Amino acid sequence: MRTSARFSRQEPTPMPRLAVYALVVCALAVAAAVISFMQGSWLGVVWVLLAGLSSNMAWFYLRRAKVQRDAQRAAGRPEASAS
Repeated sequence: MRTSARFSRQEPTPMPRLAVYALVVCALAVAAAVISFMQGSWLGVVWVLLAGLSSNMAWFYLRRAKVQRDAQRAAGRPEASAS
């Protein structure tokens, strides 16, 4: 079975490394907030704020990678690895 270039399968692009790190920090901050609130400590508020900040950072890095990838495709250049 032949596949033409027009119908070629597109491989998924890897997730930017900084976005992955930000998501990990977000998940850990949420877990720390839950544990902190369960123990009756108001320190959980700080963890919730950190979770919000890190989730916004993850969204930003994912969006920036998508915009860069779309710009490269529009310019006709092959995709470069994002770091």
